[in-house]
Amino acid sequence: IYADPAKRLELYFRPKDPYCHPVCANRFPTSTMLLRVRRSTRKRQQLDAEEETQPEVQYEMKILGIVTTVYKFQGMSDFQYLAMHSGPDGKQTSMYDKVLMLKPEKEEFFNRDLPLYIPPPIFSRLDTPVDYFYRPDIQHREGYNNPQVSGENLIGLSRARRPHNAIFVNFDDEEIPTKPLDAAVQNWKKVCTNPLDKKVEEELRKLFEVRPVWSRNAVKANISVHPDKLKVLLPYLAYYMLTGPWRSLWVRFGYDPRKHPEAKIYQVLDFRIRCGMKYGYAATDMPVKAKRSTYNYSLPITVKKQGSHTVSVHDLKQGLGSAGASGAKKSPSSRYKLKESVYIFREGALPPYRQMFYQLCDLNVESLQKIIHRNDGTESECTERDGWCLAKTSDDLRDSMSLMIKQIIRSTRPALFSNTTSSEDGKEQLAYESGEDEDDEEEEEEDFKPSDASENEMETEILDYV
Repeated sequence: IYADPAKRLELYFRPKDPYCHPVCANRFPTSTMLLRVRRSTRKRQQLDAEEETQPEVQYEMKILGIVTTVYKFQGMSDFQYLAMHSGPDGKQTSMYDKVLMLKPEKEEFFNRDLPLYIPPPIFSRLDTPVDYFYRPDIQHREGYNNPQVSGENLIGLSRARRPHNAIFVNFDDEEIPTKPLDAAVQNWKKVCTNPLDKKVEEELRKLFEVRPVWSRNAVKANISVHPDKLKVLLPYLAYYMLTGPWRSLWVRFGYDPRKHPEAKIYQVLDFRIRCGMKYGYAATDMPVKAKRSTYNYSLPITVKKQGSHTVSVHDLKQGLGSAGASGAKKSPSSRYKLKESVYIFREGALPPYRQMFYQLCDLNVESLQKIIHRNDGTESECTERDGWCLAKTSDDLRDSMSLMIKQIIRSTRPALFSNTTSSEDGKEQLAYESGEDEDDEEEEEEDFKPSDASENEMETEILDYV
């Protein structure tokens, strides 16, 4: 516990009871001394039988060291749950010997008739008293109707959809939108209150004129706009593809990539850095770290960080997306821009994350472009898996990119590959490892520092708009 500053110290009143709820102590810095005090008593000799003698007491004090951290138990002990059963007569009987298996038992132990005993999976989340302010019923926007509740689905929506008003299109939808929703237009006009916002709008329009399909990270790398304003601006100029070879990408209104063979260069490639022990290096040896890991899961007893401040429409009107707060080091033209490595793949450079979503035109390697353009002029059908490319084009691209990345790792850490052997056909068959995204901000890539809004598009962008 001491080694991890985010942990709280637990005290169990009944350590052998698995149902005992602990009391947690918070960690505090201090500068105190640890003393050892020894009290010695020596009786004095009694000269006269009538006189009472007082023992001689001496204290010896020694400083053992300096204490820099203390744990203080400041919370309530919370509920303590006992494995007990209340009979019809109100008599309480213990069930520990019936529900706890302390040794290997025979089948009869599991087939006994016992009272239903279900301990609570969790107790109160807080151990300090707080005032709970009850909220009134949720007030939705005008025109919102609660979903129909049926016997098959008794769980309804707890809130209205977020008012970004993006249009979502599936690969098998026949029609594509040609203009934004009226609500999306009004939303952008509501927050577009200064000349810099209008300039950002014109810059994004030019981007969609040059290239009709963009990923959100690619947009962030080309224009500087606050992430919360971008969420309102994108639905104003483009629609979002949910499935197919252009999934997770924003497409200009009126442009249907399924009808244009030249749109294959805008298709998305889900690429994940491959690693495994049988190839000479493990996940922990990778120069690119995963943003999240199940090994770093925080239990409720850990100290939680304060959440980021939610940006309101009022903040956006004040120019947060353009002018920003005073005292910022970066200029407005580059404050929110991301590095090119967040969406462009180059030979000799590692991706910033273990899982990346590249558009095919952003793979700046000649050998990869040859794989993409193998069927130029002979495209006949656009499929949901491969789009306008030949079958298994994505697999060929991943194999080539994985070998390039392995060569980079080999050059930087040659000791990892001293015992590596290749397969019979000379190709390293590498295993996928998913690089989970966001957030954890412990990136060690020097040339790329993602902003707070740099996210895994496939897994999180839909959540921003739904």
